[in-house]
Parts: sequence; structure tokens; C-alpha cells
Amino acid sequence: MEQREPLKETKILAQAIMLQNRLQKRYRHLKKWAKQRGTDVFRLYDRDIPEIPLVLDRYGNGVSGALYQRPYEKDEAEEEHWLTVMTRSIATALEIPVAHVFLKERKRQRGKAQYQPLCNQGNRYLIQDVHEGDLCFRVNLSDYLDTGLFPDRRKMRYLLREAAAGKRVLNLFCYTGAFSVYAAAGGAAEIDSLDLSNTYLDWAALNFRLNRFEARRIETPKGGPIDVDRPGLPRYRLIRRDVLSFLAQSLGTRLSWDLIILDPPSFSNSKGMQTTLDIRRDYQKLIRQCLNLLSPRGTLWFSVNAKGFRLNPEDFPGIILQDRYPEIIDEDFRGKRIPACYTFSFKESG
Repeated sequence: MEQREPLKETKILAQAIMLQNRLQKRYRHLKKWAKQRGTDVFRLYDRDIPEIPLVLDRYGNGVSGALYQRPYEKDEAEEEHWLTVMTRSIATALEIPVAHVFLKERKRQRGKAQYQPLCNQGNRYLIQDVHEGDLCFRVNLSDYLDTGLFPDRRKMRYLLREAAAGKRVLNLFCYTGAFSVYAAAGGAAEIDSLDLSNTYLDWAALNFRLNRFEARRIETPKGGPIDVDRPGLPRYRLIRRDVLSFLAQSLGTRLSWDLIILDPPSFSNSKGMQTTLDIRRDYQKLIRQCLNLLSPRGTLWFSVNAKGFRLNPEDFPGIILQDRYPEIIDEDFRGKRIPACYTFSFKESG
């Protein structure tokens, strides 16, 4: 059996106790709020203790977490042992099975946008349905770093639901369709949800069904603009398209939507895309292309998770630009960094 240095082991155990105490305190504070909110998804911990660089989210009866990349090298076996001890501490603090805690590494691989699992999860998996108010979503804690529902977009989803009544909605980079489901619950007239991943579009269709809505896949001409005006189409449509090429090909068409949601990844080089996406480089072009598809009284919602990202209103003359960041900070994210959020609309002429 491997012998560990007593001083190192003592330090690890001390950190485990600190983490357990912190989580118990946070959970006592948040569980009553979460019950009032009607949600069982919320942020528990985000590097609150500097020497424990984890981010932890509660999803129903499980926890999904990530270890941020350390600023120094650490032996792989040592890191895995540290993670194992922290996992036990998390389970104890929240009174859940160790098998319901999933920790991964938030470390970008060179030249890729994917994240990799940190340690062997064995044959453990946890797929469950979680709730936000009267809505329900399928999450997968075991197979992906991103579980299918982002808790830091919660209040943005609420605002979009309030804004969606009677609107034609376009959800770009729709992922698992949470924004689209909220728009449907808000009474949207039509919803077009675009993503390049068949897996995510199937997941989005499931989320619609869980909430008693029916969204259907529709086929569009390869490389051509989306024809969403032909008769007989379903109200809620799921479309497999590269968003970048869709925006470029839609210029000069008569397509328009009343509410457009642009929540892109910070970086992507998916093999199905014609070019790479780097949001710091491409955001102005993406926003202007979306504005070309926005109806005269419409609103573009733009959210981005790139650290330190800010927009300059002078870059968009003639546009009403609002920073919605203060409105989307919920109780579990007070004092934490969350994605930037802006809305764009046209100034009325005359």
C-alpha cells in the first residue's frame, strides 16, 4: 500500500474539513431560498477557499463539479487522491452518496474547446430530471463537464420567458434548448432553435417533451438559407446548422425574428463548422449579423462567458444597448462572476 507523507496528508484532511464546513454553511443558507424558488439546481461553491479551487453545483440529489487548473504542476496520482478525499467531504457535507458526486477538470486542451475528465469515474453515471419552477430539464452529471443546464443563466431564462409572449424567437447555439423551452412557456408564437450537434438537438427535443411541448426537427437545404415561412411547419422547430454559416447565408434574405438569443461558446472549432469561432475576435460581426435578422421592434439578447468581457456602446451606433448583468445575478451567485448579458434594440425613427 502506498505510503503518503504525513504532513501532506494532514494538509489534505484539513482542507477536506474546511470544505465540508463551508458547504454545510452554504447549503443551510441556500436550501430554503431554493425551495422558495422552486429549483433544485444551484451554485454551492466557487473557489471560496483559495487552496480548494473547485466549482460545485447542486443538481437534484447529485453534485457536478470541476477542478480549475492549478497555477503549478501537481503529480497526477497526488491530484487524484486529493480529489477522492474532497469527493468524500462533499458527500458528507450534503448527506448524499459518494457515487452522486462527479468532479472533472476544467482545463482547456491545446487547440481544442473540449474539456477532459480528470479521473476515472468508473461505471458511475447520473442522469436525472431537475426543476426550475414549473419547468423540468434533463441533466447528465456523469458524461459531460456541462450538464445540460447552466445555473448562472437562470434569471436570464426568467427574463426571456417574460419577453417571449407572441414573439418569433430564434435561439442560436441552442445547446439543450433551455432558453427555447422558457420561450415556449412564455407563449412564443414560433421558435427556431439552431445547433450543429445532433446530440444536443435530441436533448432539446426531450426537454420540450418533458414540459408538454412538441418541438420537431426540420430539414433545411444544405448550405442554403432556412425556409421557415412555408406552410405546415410546427411552431417549435429544431434545426441542425452551423450558426456562423447560417448567419452569413441569411444576409439579404427576408428572414426576421422578434427575439434573438445569442449565447455562443467562447471558442469552438467543431469539425462541422466551416471556420473557428473565437468570441473575443468575432463578437461584433456576430452581433451585427443578428441585428440584420431582427425585426424593427425586436430585441437581441447576447450572453458571453469570456472572462472580463465588456461591450462598448460606441461600437454599435444607432442601437439601444443595455447591460442586463445586474438583473441576472441570483442569490447563489452573489459575489461570483457570471456571464455578461446585454440586450440590443433599434432606436425608433422620428
